[in-house]
Amino acid sequence: MLLPRILTALVGIPLIIAAIHLGGIVYMAFVGCIILMCLYEYSLVLTAGKRPVHTISLMLWGVLLGAVAIFARAHPQNISVPDNIYPLAISAVLLGVLLFEVLTPKRSWERVCNTFMGVFLIPWSLAHLINLRDIPAYGEYLTLFMIITVWVSDTGAYFSGRFLGRHKLNKEVSPKKTWEGAIGGTLLAIGGAVLMRNLFLSTLLSVKEAIWLGLLIAIVGQISDLAESVIKRSTGVKDSSNLLPGHGGFLDRFDSYLLLAPVFYYVVIYTIDKIQL
Repeated sequence: MLLPRILTALVGIPLIIAAIHLGGIVYMAFVGCIILMCLYEYSLVLTAGKRPVHTISLMLWGVLLGAVAIFARAHPQNISVPDNIYPLAISAVLLGVLLFEVLTPKRSWERVCNTFMGVFLIPWSLAHLINLRDIPAYGEYLTLFMIITVWVSDTGAYFSGRFLGRHKLNKEVSPKKTWEGAIGGTLLAIGGAVLMRNLFLSTLLSVKEAIWLGLLIAIVGQISDLAESVIKRSTGVKDSSNLLPGHGGFLDRFDSYLLLAPVFYYVVIYTIDKIQL
């Protein structure tokens, strides 16, 4: 299982780094594709677990909300975005999801809730990857800082848990995760964050800020991972798909960012004095 995991990483990591470096419409399209795939896999997971979800409504309004969240912060040329786009989009989603349910036979409030959860959790959260990249002067490096720290944390947690793991972190939610793995991943994330700060963010972050941000990324990222595991365990599904050998699906690979992307973005813009939007 380790070899497919490594091979997928060897292909995926350069693509992600290249998309971040290019930015603009290329990176927006990349994040848009990730959002689309995660929405699709969310529907697969619920359907496989016999949990009701309105797939057409999920995909339609999820794509709409993701597009609004992306374009409202990143302003491509020749595209004008109204100032009140957020309340307009949220109102449209509320109306649209409920309208779809009203017009569907065998109406289900559980289906409404599952659909709403997917529409808001995935597009809205992951769109903050665009917001982060769009920060003037530092966006590319902050995005790399966050994403690479997550990779380092995941790697540290995987090997620490595999060789040192004895005490289960939460057996009901994720049977293989251990406290030893979580601690190992956190320590490695902090070290990685300091190293990256020294490499390309020394003019923005102090060592103390890098340590706290590394700690934040490790903790919130692992909580976000567990939150996605709650969805899978409640449906009896192990992986969201098998599209990424050794990693499961796109939702499995990007689950850490569902909570982390917005948290990291707002912490950075409100606590780092040199950031100017």
